[in-house]
Amino acid sequence: MNRPQRNSVFALMAFALLGVVFAAFSSYDFIAHLDRQVHSITCSYIPGLESADIQGTSGCHTVLMSPYSSVLRTLTWGGIPIALPALAIFAFLFFRGLDLWLRGVEQDRRETRFLLLATLLPVVVSGIYFYISYAIIGAICKLCVGTYVASAGVFISALLINAGSAEEAPEGNAPNYALYLGEGVAFVFVPLFLYLALKPGYDIAPGDCGQLASPDDKYKVRVALHSAHGGTPALELLDPLCPACKSFSERLETSGLVKQLDLEAVLFPLDKECNWMVSESLHPGACGVSEALLCAGDQLPQVLKWAFDNQDRLREAAAEDNGRIYEEIKKKFPKLGNCIGKPDVKTKLNRSLRWVVANSLPVLTPQLYVNNQKLCDEDTDLGLEYALSRMLDQ
Repeated sequence: MNRPQRNSVFALMAFALLGVVFAAFSSYDFIAHLDRQVHSITCSYIPGLESADIQGTSGCHTVLMSPYSSVLRTLTWGGIPIALPALAIFAFLFFRGLDLWLRGVEQDRRETRFLLLATLLPVVVSGIYFYISYAIIGAICKLCVGTYVASAGVFISALLINAGSAEEAPEGNAPNYALYLGEGVAFVFVPLFLYLALKPGYDIAPGDCGQLASPDDKYKVRVALHSAHGGTPALELLDPLCPACKSFSERLETSGLVKQLDLEAVLFPLDKECNWMVSESLHPGACGVSEALLCAGDQLPQVLKWAFDNQDRLREAAAEDNGRIYEEIKKKFPKLGNCIGKPDVKTKLNRSLRWVVANSLPVLTPQLYVNNQKLCDEDTDLGLEYALSRMLDQ
């Protein structure tokens, strides 16, 4: 092996090791949450050296809690984290590079072309996930960026290795593709098997996390979020300016399970302007937006989407002057001007809050009840698809 090719092999091993580190931290953060508790999140370009995200405000937390952080979520609780096979692939590439380095003989392009094809996998997946993070989730994860850099690095290194290799193999040095492929499969499936065998099980039965004591809607305070012909009745406790409610709504939509639900909402704004159960406004302006939803009628989907899309701006405006929230609503939806802020809708919102009290519900959003049985709060993120599909089946 000539010196330039040897340098390229060393670069491939270095980038593969970098990918192992970033994917390992991502996998650890995901697996830590499988105990159904709240944990800090690693979000750093230098993992382990910067302080962890405890508040859940980083892009890494947003990506981790999105529906795209794992696959097969309806088959196993939490699904299989994407970072785990990424870790295995980078480890395999490091192993292949180390094998080339230790043998030290000149390789032909049949062998280095296999290595080049193997590096295409992380590059393609990284491209797909960068698009998902930027265009769909709207957040960039620092650990993910590290993985993207590692993917590009191993691919470029493999290109250089391939360019510097001989056209034909030396005598008796033909590549063993079956062996290489078997090694790659083993690198991926062994950690996946261990993960599935050792991760915490799910032994929560429907109803274990509570149920509605007085589910009747005597005062007609519910609003329809999604109607499915013959769907399962479901109820969401909703604060329209709650970031967790927005994320939950997106996860529910992406899961496809919302199509099986006749989903209604009870407005529960965590805003002291109308909610006597909170001493400080967690989401300023939520009372005004909740009134808009009660007034919206056929415009409800548009009003809710607008509220979700502009949560930060609306909360900031209401924190400065609560009257500005009504100005924003009237400006965007002029037809609601004759309804919001009026005694009738304020009374209806008050009755919505009293419905929450009558059912002794915790001061927390979002909450989901399916056939009056509560989806556990711990299952509104990573375990949503698995837990909700079980509730729908049973």
